[in-house]
Amino acid sequence: MSTETRKILVEYWGHSGFRPLQEEIIDSVLNGNDTLALLPTGGGKSICFQVPALMTDGTCLVITPLIALMNDQVTHLKKLGIDARAIHTGMHRNEIESAYSNALSGKVKFLYVSPERLENEIFQNVISKVRINLITIDEAHCISQWGYDFRPPYLKIVEIRNIVKDAPFLALTATATPVVVEDIMNKLHFKNPNLFQSSFERKNLAYCIFKDADKSGRLINLLKNEKGSCIVYVRNRRKTRELSEILTKNNISASHYHAGLDARIRNRKQKDWTTNQFKVMVSTNAFGMGIDKPDVRQVVHYDLPDCVESYFQEAGRAGRDGKPSVATLLYHNQDVVNSKRKLKESYPPLDRIRIIYNAIGNYLQLPEGSGNDQSFDFNIVHFAEHFEFNLMEVYNAIRFLEREGYLIYIESGGQFSKLFIPIGKEDLYRVMVDNPGSDKLLKDILRSYAGVFTDYIKINENQLAKRTEITRETVINKLTFLDKQKIVSYIPIKVTSQIIYATERLNTKNIVFSKENYINLKDAAEKRLQSLLDFLSNSLQCRSQQLLKYFGEKKSARCGICDVCQQKNITELNKIEFEKIRIQIKEKLSKGPVHLYTLISSINAKNEESIVTVLRWQMDNTEVIRQKDEMLRWHKQLDLNFD
Repeated sequence: MSTETRKILVEYWGHSGFRPLQEEIIDSVLNGNDTLALLPTGGGKSICFQVPALMTDGTCLVITPLIALMNDQVTHLKKLGIDARAIHTGMHRNEIESAYSNALSGKVKFLYVSPERLENEIFQNVISKVRINLITIDEAHCISQWGYDFRPPYLKIVEIRNIVKDAPFLALTATATPVVVEDIMNKLHFKNPNLFQSSFERKNLAYCIFKDADKSGRLINLLKNEKGSCIVYVRNRRKTRELSEILTKNNISASHYHAGLDARIRNRKQKDWTTNQFKVMVSTNAFGMGIDKPDVRQVVHYDLPDCVESYFQEAGRAGRDGKPSVATLLYHNQDVVNSKRKLKESYPPLDRIRIIYNAIGNYLQLPEGSGNDQSFDFNIVHFAEHFEFNLMEVYNAIRFLEREGYLIYIESGGQFSKLFIPIGKEDLYRVMVDNPGSDKLLKDILRSYAGVFTDYIKINENQLAKRTEITRETVINKLTFLDKQKIVSYIPIKVTSQIIYATERLNTKNIVFSKENYINLKDAAEKRLQSLLDFLSNSLQCRSQQLLKYFGEKKSARCGICDVCQQKNITELNKIEFEKIRIQIKEKLSKGPVHLYTLISSINAKNEESIVTVLRWQMDNTEVIRQKDEMLRWHKQLDLNFD
């Protein structure tokens, strides 16, 4: 079996060998075992299902919530000569019908679907007639309410076992705690626990955390001498632009990226950064999915992420080539306050969410019982102003409705229009003779776009207009006319944000939220945020050890390169000596302020220099506050009270 799997790997991907655990996971799947693979970001999860699927007759069903990633993988597979299709809410019905038709004919090797699609009766009917060789669940942590991105539609995945009885499940995720790992296997009804987990340890990646009131100044110092590519993550769109301008003014080549930019602009910026046209991308977390640039030297979190999982996944985009890299997180006290506020705002009252759902239907003038699988232009700012809602409240209500499987919100349209020619070549040639006005355009389409007779392909109206020496508007009008004549199937690009109904519009009394689930989700989010704050404030234990422990790896060595290890290396105290002195200082100061010299004389240590070294470290890390009169007081570390 190893010889055949390696042959597939070389033939399609040009790799001579597998990454750690890939081959073992592939063998498990080929043996028909339900399998959970826990591999870090950049660990090569896609190979784990693509190789066994190619070795087996039939179609691999891939379930993923990430439409952008879904489309990227389909495009990549097609470039390799492998037939892959995607079906997700928001696609034109003609595209969906084409994908179904090709799947039924047995042509499709990989069929990507969003989890909401699994409840669609037409989909279920199609799948029951297709030979499915493997069911892959990407982002498998979404099935657990204890995970950081719980999505209720994922709970329906297990029901597909009633339709496809023989295909094994392969669940994939990059980040999951031990509790979430167990929950995934239980929710997917694994016949036997079967986990393949690589270590989360990244020996080349230094995790560094700095508390600094002047974060922009610290950021400039971090990046000004950096020669490699960098990503800086922030929490809002306005800040992406402002921060990139600050960096540019300080002679650091930078640009910005967020989901609200036009899709073509986003595509160009991503390409320019990937080809090193500029050094630093300042972005929201919309940037990163599907990015596989190996030579990122620094990832900086300028704002606090939501949780340890998000931080670890985003930080992990640095140093995938194995060379020394840095993941830095900058914060100050106000960031903690803001994170607490944002978390509360992320969970609007359930009744308020229902009101916003109803208002969206009224805004779109959509009758109850209609709209299933349809997309609508949606200006969230205009909507909020029209109904006098708070914008962030609307955004978070929509995201909650999205998690519950009622709506999907896409913040910008696709990158290209799409075209498919449903008639045969001979019929098309007759059309070209009968319609001389469209002859030149159709000839150029045939020359420029291979595969237009077999599948929807992406087209660029501007390029077509330039080559045929007509205006873009004329190209669009001609294609629209041909579409009405059913000579072509033309789907124009959508440039505005979209609301897509995953179900028909319901009466608000039929919008069902589990109050218990809502409370559990909120509690879990609070615990994850507290874990992040604990990570920030624990400046005694190696950062890598803290992260590994969070993900269940309890026995690990100090990394020696994070901010904590670097400081301890400077003190030349071993861990036991350092913490012994630190605990004594905490006990003394927790009772009240103590004068510097009184404190030093009361500490039991091998020498006074050791005490001063630990104290200096504690003051640098704001554990101890030094007042004007040489009085020292203990500074309570980050804590989040949700009461």
